[in-house]
Amino acid sequence: MYIKGVNLGNWLVLEKWMSPALFSGTTAEDEYYLPTQLPKEVYEARIRQHRSEYISERDFAAMKRIGFNTIRIPIPYFIFGDREPFIGCIEELDKAFAWAEKYSLKILIDLHTAPLSQNGFDNGGICGVCKWTQTPSEVEFVLDLLEKLAKRYGQREGLFGIQPINEPVSQEMWEKMGIQTRYKPVDPELAAGSRGYTREFIEQFYNDAYDRIRPNIAPDKYVVFHDGFDLHAWKEFFSGNRFENVILDTHQYLMMAEMFGCEQSLEGYLNFIKEHHAAEVARVQEYVPVITGEWCIFNSLAVGKDTKGGQTELNGVSFDDAVEVDEEEKKRIYMAIAQAELDAWKCGSGYFYWSWKLLLDTANEPQWRGWDCWDLQRSVDQGWFPEHI
Repeated sequence: MYIKGVNLGNWLVLEKWMSPALFSGTTAEDEYYLPTQLPKEVYEARIRQHRSEYISERDFAAMKRIGFNTIRIPIPYFIFGDREPFIGCIEELDKAFAWAEKYSLKILIDLHTAPLSQNGFDNGGICGVCKWTQTPSEVEFVLDLLEKLAKRYGQREGLFGIQPINEPVSQEMWEKMGIQTRYKPVDPELAAGSRGYTREFIEQFYNDAYDRIRPNIAPDKYVVFHDGFDLHAWKEFFSGNRFENVILDTHQYLMMAEMFGCEQSLEGYLNFIKEHHAAEVARVQEYVPVITGEWCIFNSLAVGKDTKGGQTELNGVSFDDAVEVDEEEKKRIYMAIAQAELDAWKCGSGYFYWSWKLLLDTANEPQWRGWDCWDLQRSVDQGWFPEHI
């Protein structure tokens, strides 16, 4: 089965940039601090309303109509409601399975956050903190959680697989990205000692996670490992015969390519997609199935300004000197990139676009200029992405 999928980002795991109104009246930049700055009843009302309105059965019907067959659903470590003050969301995941099965869709359960974070990103739950791997009791908590999820959904028709953890960051990537500069920690004391994972840790965790998940899911379901931002480091790990039905997940964004020198022109992007995205996925596909679990058509050329890796005025990037890109040219750029990327992922086992929707008013809030393409529905409606895939 070739995966044609989309992420349900910002539904059960919040990202402020995708729905700023949820954070109104606070200075919180991530989900960890949001409940600390709102009265309990206000926090709970916001979260419950958001979850009930953001994704519904209608979305699953629309995803099926476009041609998707699999949905990646990011979930938080507090999904079972056992980590106050956060509110669990297992009922929402149960509903998603019923919707998916009604429309013959599959679900990849993606554990997107871990206690004290696995990467220090805002989408890891708490900015600038990365200490989960240093806390054995929290690692065990995550393993227990994965086992519970496997037992709950392992025999469901709608399950595609389970991803033990999203985007764990190595020490090399921690330093290269300057994560505590890009995602400033609120509490320096809590953030002290943060660092990326070691190779020994991540391989042991993946082995332990596999052992908790595999016995509890049907033989045709998958265990999906993220590449930790190092796509070519896993050949030896997968070389034995121990694993059954495993997939390697890689996340590939043009904004990251720009950070590392990709020319900000349509020709530059198309060459990069062919020489790197397609070629590198093909190389790894030779020894393990590869999916591109996150990607997007966002790029600086269509914005009319070097976004410094996808940053906005909120991160201090001025758009005063941005070049106005007319709608026809923007459509040409986006559609060419979309088609090139869709072709590239065919060198592997499939893809998941990030993301199905977001709640930004790009018409009235110029600081979000160019960010509407992260919204797949909007991109389809604007003619930036194929209406049927």
